[in-house]
Amino acid sequence: MARTTNSDTLPFVESRYELGMLASQRVRDLNGGAQPVVDKEDDKLTVVALREIASGKLDINEIRHEFVQSYKDTPALSDSDDSLEIAATEDPKLREIDAELEETLLEDAPVVAEAGEDDTPDSGEEE
Repeated sequence: MARTTNSDTLPFVESRYELGMLASQRVRDLNGGAQPVVDKEDDKLTVVALREIASGKLDINEIRHEFVQSYKDTPALSDSDDSLEIAATEDPKLREIDAELEETLLEDAPVVAEAGEDDTPDSGEEE
């Protein structure tokens, strides 16, 4: 089979940049179990995705939608969760490591002079 070139796919997409985005989304779909709309032969999934786009058999608008939605999906917090880090702090070993780290940081912290112990002379006083 002849190689698929950018010029084969550009009638179906708006730019080479979009071609890259859509092809990457289609590869993720194929990795997830989607059936190819062209013969796979012995090609890698990237080549299959480009051949599918060039064939015009894919619904490009659906691939665009999937691509956009893949970046909109974010983990949702339940009503009882304050942050996404709660699950990590529930592990006793992680809490122990966190406590050790905090102790070490406190030990290494520079000592701040209390008020009145300042060694610098006041700017208004003369000797």
